[in-house]
Formats: sequence, C-alpha cells, structure tokens
Amino acid sequence: MRLWGRRRTIREQLAALLVLGGLVVFVVLVYVLVVLGGGALIDHTSSPHVGLSVLATAVVALGFEPVRSRFEVFTTRLLHGGVQSPYEVLSLFSSALTGSRENDDLPARMAEVLAEGTGAKAAQVWLMVDDQLRLAATWPPAADSSSGADDMPGRRELPVRQAGELLGVLAVQERENVPLTPVEERLFAGLANQAGLVLRGVRLRAELVHRLAELSTLAEELQLSRQRLVDVQDAERRRLERDIHDGAQQHLVALAVNLRLAHTLAQRSPDRADRLIAEQREAATATIETIISLSRGIYPSLLVDEGLTAALRTAIARNPLPVELVAADLGRYPAGVEAAAYFCALEALQNSAKHSAAKAIRMDLRGGPGVLEVIVQDDGSGFDLGATHAGAGLANMRDRIESAGGRLTIRTAPSGGTLVAARLPGVRRPSRPEG
Repeated sequence: MRLWGRRRTIREQLAALLVLGGLVVFVVLVYVLVVLGGGALIDHTSSPHVGLSVLATAVVALGFEPVRSRFEVFTTRLLHGGVQSPYEVLSLFSSALTGSRENDDLPARMAEVLAEGTGAKAAQVWLMVDDQLRLAATWPPAADSSSGADDMPGRRELPVRQAGELLGVLAVQERENVPLTPVEERLFAGLANQAGLVLRGVRLRAELVHRLAELSTLAEELQLSRQRLVDVQDAERRRLERDIHDGAQQHLVALAVNLRLAHTLAQRSPDRADRLIAEQREAATATIETIISLSRGIYPSLLVDEGLTAALRTAIARNPLPVELVAADLGRYPAGVEAAAYFCALEALQNSAKHSAAKAIRMDLRGGPGVLEVIVQDDGSGFDLGATHAGAGLANMRDRIESAGGRLTIRTAPSGGTLVAARLPGVRRPSRPEG
C-alpha cells in the first residue's frame, strides 16, 4: 500500500515532465511554423526575420497558459485513468456548486467532489445547526455513517469557517495504509477554504425551512383554535335557543294565552277573570326569573357594572364547594380581558367541583402594570396531564385566554391537586367617579 502511495507521487512528477515537454514542443513548433515557414514564404531564409520572431514570441506568450492547462488536463487524465487531477477539481469546485439550482444537493455534491478529488474511501460534510454539528451528506451514499468517529485511524477533518464563525466540518476517511499525498492535502484545505459561503447558504436554507415548519404548525394550531371557538359558540347558541324555546318562550306563550282568556272572561265571569289574572302575576315573575337566569349565562351584568371581583364573588356564592377569594385592589381592565378571566375562572371552578373531589378551592386575583392574573387551586385528586386527553373544558379555557393574548398554565398531578393560572395582558382602565 505504501508503494502504491509512492507511485502516485511518481505519477505526478511524470505528469509535470510531460507538461514541460509538451510546452517545449509547442514553443519549437510555433517558432518553426512562424519564423521558418513564414521566412520561406517571403524568401527570407538567410537569417531569422525580426518581425516574424516578434510575431512568434507574441503567439507563444498568448497561447502559453491555455496550452499549459490543456496539457495538464490531458496528461493527468492519461496517467490517472481518466480521473480529474486534484487541482482541476479545486478549480472547478466553485463554479460547479454556485451553478447548482438545488441547494439541497450541495452537501452531497461537496462530499462527492471531496472523495473523488482526494481518492479517499469516504467523505462527509457536517453542518453547524443550532450550535450542534449535524451530518449533512456522505459520499458514497452507502457509506456507514458511524465512520464519523473522531478516533478512527485515517480520519481527517478540517473546519469550515467564515469571518471567524464555524459553519461546518469537512471529513475524509483515508484508505487503509494509503495516506493523502501533499497535493491531496492541499486540495482538502482548498476545498475547506472555498466551502464557507456554500455552507452558509445551506444553513440559512435549513433554518428557513425549520422556521417555515414552525410557522405552519402555529398556523394549524391557530386554525384549530379558531374552529374550536366557532364550534363552542355554535353549541352555546344552540343551547341558548333551546333554553329560550323550552323555558322563557313557553312561559311567555302561556302568559299570553291566559291573558287573552282573562280578557274573554272579564265580561261573563269577573270573579274567575280576577283569579286568573292573579295567577298570571306569579307566572310573570317566573318568566322574569327565567330570563334573568339566561342572561347571566350569556354575560353577567355585574361584570360590566362592577368588575371582575364583584362578578366572581357572586359566582362563588353559588358554587357547591367553599371557595376562598383573595383579591387586592384589582381595578378595571378592558372588557375582553375581564370576560376571558371571568369565564376561565368559572370553568376552573366547575371542573374542580365535577372531577377533582376537592374539599376547598382558593382563587387569587392579581393585578399589575399591564397584566391581570387569575389563579384557581384546589386540594383535589388531580390527574396526569400528559396522559389525559384535553377535554372541552381545558380546550375552551386555553382558547379563550389565548384569544385575548394571554397564556394559560395548568399544573396537576395525581393526589396533588390542580392549579390553573391565567395571565392576561391589559392596561387598567381609570375608575368611574362615584355620584
């Protein structure tokens, strides 16, 4: 194997000699064709013509670099069995990558160029994403990715930096007992120097794809949240229609029928009409109570008139479990913020009463600069939040709080009680002057 490595060096020296010989032939041929051939055409063969000598020199100067490049490509491919030389790979690297339209293929193409140019067994391109190196491509594709171990013999790595920032790492795995030649080492270093801009573009694209996925997820969650709100509103509207139809409407219909009957009996049987009208007073009172109950379920007037603390204190009085209300000088907040806090607190109270087997509940109302907090905590059984599917109650609370720009936090554990905390943004409104 070491002999094969020496042969590669000899082959490179032989290629240099062939290029030199070709250039000598090129210069001699130009001189013969231009100076001697041109002199024969103008019958000036006794001595070299000065003008033709200058012309030959100009032709050699202009054609020297292109001819040298062509000779290098030809001799290298001839001696390497058609494979491009390391320097040819390096010269074509930038143009090949910048001409690619698909950024997703760039790491794979880089690994391929690196492996073929250095003659390595395998090559890898690592990309720095979220402060962590991640494997972006391996060549050949079927190579074992576990070969990325830093302590493997024959593994070489070079960092790729731009403006001092680490963007990634290029790695090659040498063939057994065949180290890279000095020329291939220089090629490896050259590729690492040129790869900075490419890896920066690939990383930016990966970050954009990641951000797009996050935004898509957020958009889907927002759409689901809005749909849940619409479904809840539709269900609430249907419930309200049913309650009005089955309750208040029936009372009103019966009241209207009885009043018409009393009007009919007023002339024929005044005593009976008086008794019927007296009965309608009670029916009217029941109808008013039904309508008041319905209106409380929609939006409590106490919340509008006196604020969150007064509305929740009234709701607590009807709660089946004892509730300790702790509220400082809360003040008033925007109507939407107070409504979100009120209905979230009611939902938390109902959940504790229905599901927690709690004996007592504590409710804290806290107001601060630009924020309103509602905390409901019970001493019940709690539940495993990770193993429990979020029911309609929890989803409704979260949707209502998030729709007002707030954040809902739920902490619970089996036999550890449940804490529901809503934090809402809102600027306090100035209090109404009394009188």
